[in-house]
Amino acid sequence: MLVKNSQSNLALAELTHSIKMKKELHIFFTALMFYTRIPCPKNITHHPDYLNKATRYFPLIGWIVGTISFIAFYIFSLFLSTESAVILAIIASILTTGAFHEDGFADVCDGFGGGWTKEKILLIMKDSAIGAYGAIGLVLLFLLKFKLLSESILLFTDNNSYLKIFLLFVSAHALSRLAAISIIFTHEYSRDDATSKSKPIAKSNTWKEISGAFFFGLIPLLALSYFEYQFLLALIPVFITRYFLARYFQKWIDGYTGDCLGATQQVCEVIYYLSILFIWKFI
Repeated sequence: MLVKNSQSNLALAELTHSIKMKKELHIFFTALMFYTRIPCPKNITHHPDYLNKATRYFPLIGWIVGTISFIAFYIFSLFLSTESAVILAIIASILTTGAFHEDGFADVCDGFGGGWTKEKILLIMKDSAIGAYGAIGLVLLFLLKFKLLSESILLFTDNNSYLKIFLLFVSAHALSRLAAISIIFTHEYSRDDATSKSKPIAKSNTWKEISGAFFFGLIPLLALSYFEYQFLLALIPVFITRYFLARYFQKWIDGYTGDCLGATQQVCEVIYYLSILFIWKFI
């Protein structure tokens, strides 16, 4: 009898573990489907509960996007210049995400550039058409990203150069996504209605979402800092930038929107490359 009970408890524990694993995979694929254009199983949907929990995997999505971008860079660098390979790597990351975050950055440029009230800013950001502020912002953003990433890559010229470059790509995408998603842990969603598809991620978050986001967001930078521990200092300017962006959004629209998170990710990615360059040259 005791043996049967023990076997039943073991079977129940295995079943419970299997259910939890399937649920966690569903949450991960929800994040993958929402933040990228990578094909996912057909049963995955934008379920609000899973989408809220998927915030824990947002920086992990940065690992995937950064890896794809690095692979593109590595392949094209074999027969093209570093600059050309960087451009194609950026294109690869944009194709992977469907310009999800770049679109948010452009909307924020248009909204905060052309609006002077909360209502006007939100209305402009909701418009799918790109304006002058958005177009100019994207041009400057891509120029900075291209230049800073190219110079950062040229820093790594020793035997571990490709490993460091890989970690540079992944850490940039992971850390910038952590900076962006951390805003939902400290600020309120701005829109009063549910017109935005990003609304579900604005709900309450548990310690699982917060700890998961920070774990996946920081691991690549910790790995890169194994070669140069000073690179850990890049956390400071990235999160200072995140602080002032969140404060700016709070001042003008009483919180944030999905576009604000996308803009934060893009700006913090550029700040990260700039920080790596500054640390290498001056510290």
